[in-house]
Amino acid sequence: MAEDNCIFCKIARGVIPSTTVYEDEDFRVILDLGPASKGHSLILPKKHFANVCELDAETAAKVLPLGAKIGAAMKKGLGCAGFNLVQNNGEAAGQTVMHFHMHVIPRYEGGPANIANWVPGTASAEELTEAAEKIKGCL
Repeated sequence: MAEDNCIFCKIARGVIPSTTVYEDEDFRVILDLGPASKGHSLILPKKHFANVCELDAETAAKVLPLGAKIGAAMKKGLGCAGFNLVQNNGEAAGQTVMHFHMHVIPRYEGGPANIANWVPGTASAEELTEAAEKIKGCL
C-alpha cells in the first residue's frame, strides 16, 4: 500500500517525475538526483515499507536479484568495473527517506575507495537521461 505523504511512494507510482531506468509491477528504479557516481540508482518498491524490518518476504525475495540485474546492466552500459548495493535503515544509518530503497552504485576504476559516506554530487537532466538510456539499453 502506498502512503500519500511519502515522496518515494509518489515517485514509484509515477506521480512525481523521475529518470526511470526500469519498472515492473513491483518496483521502479530511478537515477539518484545526488549521485555518488555516474548512474547511481535507487530501487523503489511500489508498496510502502519504512525499512528492511517491515519488508514483506515477497518483496525481499525480488529486490536482491533486481539489484544484480541493474548492476550488470550498469557494467555493460556504463562500463563501470563493479557496483555496490547499499541499503540504509534508520536515520542513524543514513536513511533520509523512510521508504525502503536500495542504492545501486556503479564503481569505476580509479574512483573513490569508500562510498559509505559519500558526498552527494550533482547531475544535469541531460547527464541523467544519458546514463538512464545506457542502462536501459542493457536490460
